[in-house]
Amino acid sequence: MPVACATKSFRGPTGGAEHFIVIQAPPGPGLEAQISCVEHRYAEARVALGLSPESAVFRRIYLSDAPNQAARLRDSRLVHDADCGPVAVSIVQQPPLPGSKLALLAYHLEDSDRLEDVGPVRKQQLAPNHLLVEKNGTRHLWSTGLCTGATNEPTSTASQTREVFTGLTDALSGLGGTLRDNCVRTWIYVKDVDVFYRDMVDSRTALFRQHGMTRDSHYLASTGIEGSCAHRYDTVLMDACSNLDLAPGQVSYLNDFDHLCATKDYNVTFERGTRIGYADRSHHFISGTASIDNSGHVLHPGDVLRQLGRALENVDALLRSGGACLADMTHLVTYLRDPSDCARVDACLRERFPNLPVLILRGAVCRPDWLIEVEGIGVAKADSPHLPRF
Repeated sequence: MPVACATKSFRGPTGGAEHFIVIQAPPGPGLEAQISCVEHRYAEARVALGLSPESAVFRRIYLSDAPNQAARLRDSRLVHDADCGPVAVSIVQQPPLPGSKLALLAYHLEDSDRLEDVGPVRKQQLAPNHLLVEKNGTRHLWSTGLCTGATNEPTSTASQTREVFTGLTDALSGLGGTLRDNCVRTWIYVKDVDVFYRDMVDSRTALFRQHGMTRDSHYLASTGIEGSCAHRYDTVLMDACSNLDLAPGQVSYLNDFDHLCATKDYNVTFERGTRIGYADRSHHFISGTASIDNSGHVLHPGDVLRQLGRALENVDALLRSGGACLADMTHLVTYLRDPSDCARVDACLRERFPNLPVLILRGAVCRPDWLIEVEGIGVAKADSPHLPRF
């Protein structure tokens, strides 16, 4: 059975290589066969890239029906593989399109082969939801699957938002960090986003204020999109990545006010994108980006392809504000409200980005008029010897 697989790598002169792998199971066969297909193709991709199992840092697995599939998935090598050591694993219900039961986004990190670089990559599982990765004197915290685990009775979205952020802030505090100063990126999945999104946003805004983040400071790069975990009554699920050792001047925020307004202009609290600079590269965390203009209005209502074009134009503008461009994207995750749009969107993306790892998922955006949203991570070359090495 054919399995869709694409990879993209960045190799820096001092910080080692980063690899992004996207694999999608073939539509048709049952869950067991699809898991087996992805496991096999993932192993082949690692061999082709020359990666050791221990280089795995992060995996996000997208499922079509998490309550019925997650338990079986947790028994697979995609979640638990002793050869890989600890890995930050996220499991999200967001059906892969056009019709698979699961898809995989994986991130691998290699040591630098330069003798003068500091030590190997070290991974430590601090708790079931938190993986600490140390490289070249910098600590990175990957937090995945943060939810309340609500299975017996419903609780409010506002209280769930507070609880998942408490899980993150407690982990950061235990490492001497804070949400404001060290968290770089969050992914927030909201069940039935048309109903519960505003409650999540309002709760997050209040929580940010408590942690010193306001309209006059900064927020976090983020995606807020429809998705869920396997627990029946959970309405909020979150992943996050943080850097515990950021240096002055290392962080900047991506904006282009000719293309997009600030999110605070329509009472939402996230950054359009965050740039983290290193000596030989820069990471550009692009938040969920849709077809919006510089006044906050939805552009091209009802036309998914024109909305895709504007969303990509906005992503390019954000990247260029930080000295990068679309060619620096390592992967692109695309969310569709209406799965019947998949064929046209897929054809457009394949024509425009033939070699880029792309995932198309069913996930409604926070405004019903937005038919599509895109996000991803860009990695660009840099020559900034005054900044820390990656």
